[in-house]
Amino acid sequence: MFDALPAKPDHDALELAILDRWEQERIFDQLRAKNADGPRFSFVDGPVTANKSLAVHTAWGRTLKDVFQRYKALRGHHQRYQNGFDCQGLWIEVGVERELGLNSKREIEEYGLEAFAAHCRAVVEKSSAELTKGSIRLGQWMDWGNDYYTFSDTNIEYIWRFLRIVHDRGWIFRGHRATEWCPRCGTSISAHELVGSYTDREDPALSVRFPLLERPGEAVVIWTTTPWTLPANVAVAVNPTARYGRLANGDWIGVERGEGREFVETLPGSELVGWRYEGPFDHLGPGAEVAHRVIGWDEVALDEGTGLVHIAPGCGTEDFELSKTEDLPVLMPVDESGVFVADFGWLAGRGAHDAAADIIADLRSRELLVDAGTITHRYPECWRCHTPLIFRISDDWFIGVDEIREPMREANATVEWTPEYMGKRMDDWLVNMSDWNISRRRYYGLPLPFYPCACGHLEVVGSRADLARLATTPLDDLVELRRPWIDRIAIRCPACGDEVQRITEVGDVWLDAGIVPFSTLGWENPAWIDQGYATGAAKGLTTADLPDHAYWEEWFPADWVSEMREQIRLWFYSQLFMSVALTGRAPFRKVLGYEKMLDEQGREMHGSWGNMIDAPDAFARMGADVMRWQYSAQPPTQNLLFGFGPGFEIQRRLLTLWNSASFFIQYANIAEFTPSLDDLDSGPDGDLDHLDRWLVQRTRLLVAETTEAYEQFLSVNVLRAFELYLDDVSNWYVRRSRRRFWNGDTAALRTLW
Repeated sequence: MFDALPAKPDHDALELAILDRWEQERIFDQLRAKNADGPRFSFVDGPVTANKSLAVHTAWGRTLKDVFQRYKALRGHHQRYQNGFDCQGLWIEVGVERELGLNSKREIEEYGLEAFAAHCRAVVEKSSAELTKGSIRLGQWMDWGNDYYTFSDTNIEYIWRFLRIVHDRGWIFRGHRATEWCPRCGTSISAHELVGSYTDREDPALSVRFPLLERPGEAVVIWTTTPWTLPANVAVAVNPTARYGRLANGDWIGVERGEGREFVETLPGSELVGWRYEGPFDHLGPGAEVAHRVIGWDEVALDEGTGLVHIAPGCGTEDFELSKTEDLPVLMPVDESGVFVADFGWLAGRGAHDAAADIIADLRSRELLVDAGTITHRYPECWRCHTPLIFRISDDWFIGVDEIREPMREANATVEWTPEYMGKRMDDWLVNMSDWNISRRRYYGLPLPFYPCACGHLEVVGSRADLARLATTPLDDLVELRRPWIDRIAIRCPACGDEVQRITEVGDVWLDAGIVPFSTLGWENPAWIDQGYATGAAKGLTTADLPDHAYWEEWFPADWVSEMREQIRLWFYSQLFMSVALTGRAPFRKVLGYEKMLDEQGREMHGSWGNMIDAPDAFARMGADVMRWQYSAQPPTQNLLFGFGPGFEIQRRLLTLWNSASFFIQYANIAEFTPSLDDLDSGPDGDLDHLDRWLVQRTRLLVAETTEAYEQFLSVNVLRAFELYLDDVSNWYVRRSRRRFWNGDTAALRTLW
């Protein structure tokens, strides 16, 4: 007898019962034991940031990973099932700052770096437990408890070794350049973190008059949306081939920007080059030492503003590059907190963006302001704390990319990308990638093992053993390979013998995640170490071993990885970079990427908008299976519009499956039907109706179609095939065979079962 089904499924209760059965009967362990001798399918999990509980957008990626690992398990493949957690960087720090009521680097240092580090670790411990709980509720099968944590000392040592190797090749250098900077976090932001970090912002838009020194009563007029950069002005750029005109009041602007106004004199931009002018804030001090002049620059556009560009090399990347070719001085008006330094008079102590109104008022009072309005434009913000960025000159540590660019492109060409265009996007990124800014002036992160000596020698420590050999004191008090403990360890310079301190910077978090295919699989590790990954901050959180090199050779490269499209420039990129540097080949054979999640109306999800959906709420109201259906039915080339509306529609459609099963159970019990497992191999035999034979063949077609879709890593095609099949079962087979079921027809029952 079959258990009768209720009229509608209680998704939440049904799923909890299944989870309980899996746990009680150790189904996952049985599956792994059954497949232990099967062919290997290597999957590397992209680490989820351990600073939150499970969110519905994170559940999307976790579902796709689980779907395809389950498929491979059904085909008998042996798998590792290792989950990963990202544990360092601004993701963790900013949240901890908010919890503790801290709002600056000074306040963190006053709080104490040891206490701050302990609080960060506590957040990781709590969040990783919550994420595990949510993932289990989602139905994801992983080897929970054997997770990797990127703040493990083992992971850090592997990155140190990578840095030592690229240093030996001459790729590591300290750069002095203009960079995007978060004034709240007090650190630079790298190029791959900027993509996707632009938001619509309203800023001042003003035209400002710079009086010409050799042409009394005349002035060049520039246009800017960043008033705070005006005190750092050193030049004005014009397009040498464009025409510029003088208005009746003496102001020079681009003729194309005249908007019908009459000019009393016009000249090509090339004839303006060399004109000298008075800077707008020379009276404050630093600008008075500058010989302000007009320069030619082919990149000056005349589609907005005045056609004359204000140049402040201390506040912009392009401006800084111009300073090298035009031999321009560089004024740096703000410190790392985005506050004007003391040299700038009444502006000292004011925030860069906060000073805009006073700067405009000052220009107006001195009759230098031509006009002032506002503009809504795309402007970069900190990807973590959402503070508007500024540009400032910074000395950061970089890995040069010129030698690795083409090898990375060649390696990427060996990867099968789904969708295919994402592979082309990776190639575009590699063609245009700039040197990798790997340093951050923060606290809870990978300590860069750089020891620059006054003699000119840079020592890059490649391991804890190397550190112990070079250190001037024992490492007994080195609790973890992180700040503040490692800051107390000095080394003896191998070149001159002087004592050298480590730089205080920590590393880009994508170093942490990019090394995972090596650190978790035991690359070049001579002997297996039980719980060898459970080191440093990860001790007590995982039981993960550090395998040996033979194990790495078995499992590297990954057969398949999957993450959102934005990871092209982040995790996929950092993995590819580090793998090509270490082995000369890609770390993965196939990649599934997918677009982003929006709400069901097509808007971004934000808590303040009231459209954010918590995963526990979604589990309770629609069920994990319905969520997984939404995720799996989504074409990877399109944004997912996720919500309860689509979820309830899926529930309604799944009633067709539920009702078909309920129909079968009702008549199978009346007929006292007992199924035979042999029917699953080749279908029922004997005297079958033509509809029975059709459904058997239709089922074989479904198997073929879904197998092909799974092999292509396209779950959307699996569900498309299944929905068509389900319609055939319900609306054709069942509906046209009702009388046979009423009569207890064994062939019909065997076929439908």
